Amino acid sequence: MVAVEPSRTAGVALWRQVQHDLRRRIDAEEFVDAFPGEKVLAQEYGVSRQTMRQALRPLRESGVVTAQRGRSPRVRTDVIEQPIGALYSLFASVESAGMRQYSHTLALDERRDPDAAQHLGLEPTARLVHLARLRFADEAPLALDRVWLPARIAAPLLEADFSYTALYREMAERIGLFPRRGTEVIQAVTLTEDESAQLRTPPRAAAFHIERTGWVEETAIEFRTTLVRGDRFRVSSQFSPATGFQWGFDATGTSDHPPVSAGEGAPR
Repeated sequence: MVAVEPSRTAGVALWRQVQHDLRRRIDAEEFVDAFPGEKVLAQEYGVSRQTMRQALRPLRESGVVTAQRGRSPRVRTDVIEQPIGALYSLFASVESAGMRQYSHTLALDERRDPDAAQHLGLEPTARLVHLARLRFADEAPLALDRVWLPARIAAPLLEADFSYTALYREMAERIGLFPRRGTEVIQAVTLTEDESAQLRTPPRAAAFHIERTGWVEETAIEFRTTLVRGDRFRVSSQFSPATGFQWGFDATGTSDHPPVSAGEGAPR
């Protein structure tokens, strides 16, 4: 596919024209094997290195084009796929796709939160362990994750380092239990300015808001909210003649976002 050289009389910034054409070529899967360097692209489009750098910046910040030290840039095609109906692990999902998973811990403390306490069936003044993380897949942010657990059982988690581990794994090792079943509500949302900055997406980008309550027998022990980038995650379901289509939903809209696969019961 041939690059469309930008017009200097079109009334649109050169870098925007170049960026638009690069997205066209990316969508056409022209750069599956490799993505050209900045210098090569600048020559191809007949623009300066500075203009090309401006055109590439949004693609890099959104994770569409990635580059690691010592490696050539490439177009990210791996999006994370999650089956509906499994007690899944975002940690395991990322690693099963061959990507490096890690987290920046934004908060790990004991606090009161009446809304979270209500979801857990506790009094508004109940003490809760709160864990907030920015989750990464390779070098790009994937999700903002916040979890609340009853402090009476989860206090040992305050000593854990969540940089390279899953919450459910730490729960199993430190307190001897983790959710065996759960309920989730998945909703399409647009990110706020602060959320977009943390997840390195364009302003008001689409995302999934996932609200989970995890249970052990009849006791709720986890309330979680997760914001996942819409360009890197999708959900799937299974059906058969015997079971039918097993997927409950709130018909307030539709979503068509294409994603890593995870198994039931894996640590999250």
